[in-house]
Amino acid sequence: MEERAEVLAAIIKKVEAMMNESGLTEDTAYADLPMKSVNFSALINVLEDEFDVEINYMEFKKTATLGESADFVMEVIEG
Repeated sequence: MEERAEVLAAIIKKVEAMMNESGLTEDTAYADLPMKSVNFSALINVLEDEFDVEINYMEFKKTATLGESADFVMEVIEG
């Protein structure tokens, strides 16, 4: 079973690469980043591939911070 830290690290790594940012943390809010729908889709695709889960786009997009996203993905992994 994946640890939350692994999920969070994967989210931060992908978002930093997409947004050309660095130093993001679990408290980083999506509202503070120029995230568009296509970016959320790409992030979800990476997470689905890496953790072998199906993530609901609309539910995922309701998360406000990177940490909340990690918690959401952990809920999906744990079923």
